[in-house]
Amino acid sequence: MLRKMGALTLLTTCVLSVGNAVAADKLIVSTWGGSFKDLIDQTIAKEFTKETGVEVQFVTGGTIDRLNKAKLAGGSPETDVTFTTAHVGYLYANSGLFEKLDMSKIPNAVNLVQRAKVSPYHLGVWGYVYTIGYRPDLVPKGEEFTSWNDLWRPELKSSIALPDWDPSHIIAVSAKLSGSDAAHWEQGQSRLKALIPNIKSFYTDDANSQQLISTGETPVQVMLSMNAYSMIAEGVNIKLAVPKEGAILGVDTVAINKGSKHAELAYKFINIALKPEIQQEVAKIYRGSPTVTNAHIDPELAKLPGMLTTPEQWNATINTDPQLRAEKTAEWRQWFSENIMSH
Repeated sequence: MLRKMGALTLLTTCVLSVGNAVAADKLIVSTWGGSFKDLIDQTIAKEFTKETGVEVQFVTGGTIDRLNKAKLAGGSPETDVTFTTAHVGYLYANSGLFEKLDMSKIPNAVNLVQRAKVSPYHLGVWGYVYTIGYRPDLVPKGEEFTSWNDLWRPELKSSIALPDWDPSHIIAVSAKLSGSDAAHWEQGQSRLKALIPNIKSFYTDDANSQQLISTGETPVQVMLSMNAYSMIAEGVNIKLAVPKEGAILGVDTVAINKGSKHAELAYKFINIALKPEIQQEVAKIYRGSPTVTNAHIDPELAKLPGMLTTPEQWNATINTDPQLRAEKTAEWRQWFSENIMSH
């Protein structure tokens, strides 16, 4: 009788285990497409599935498109985990779309750099810079872009591309060159208008950015460093310059969607993302700067323009507070569209 009860208990346990596995057979992650989806898939997701046996499924799209979809979904999110930029993460959080994180469930977060402790709702998973990327074979001979002021040189007429979805980078630069900062961005408006003759195009996404510079249509860009290094690895003749005023800091973040039915798995996913070994892979393969202090980066890799591996390098960037960026995003985009893009 005891054997039969034991066998029944074992059978029940197995059935429950199988049921739980079926119920949580996928963790659904919202992210960008292309190389960023590949980055997460080949590093974080691979390790997550290895440790948990749970498959990771991706839903991809642009930064703002995914935010709008999340708003429409409300309390019934399509995904469990979301990757987005630091400032757009505030737009999610302010709309009640992210869970407040229980940091006791993310032990690896104890090693986060200060700039990656973005909010109680989202944490930095890798850093990068937006800086000047250029084709040395297509710009004036000897040009090295030692200052952001160099973008205004008349020799660069109809040469530059900027992102159309986020003007905060060039707004912060124009304000700084005008003796101010992004919080008082109006002081840089005339400076930014003076750049119009040198602007050739506004790229719509990472793929469009890469196309414009690879074909030479826009031999100079305010460019995401990780994209530049991806193209360099493919043999495209691009150089990155870090102006003396500093490159513009960017931090991509990870968060748990409020209403996720797989929150515990989501915590495991985030904790894995912050493992030093994973962060080292992100740096090695995709040139994303580690956001944990216990990641060991090859010294030669750490020397690359735009890599952030020391407090000094993080502090040398132009850092616009992501909460301010979130507050100003709509205002900046409207002004930029009406006064810069329409010309």
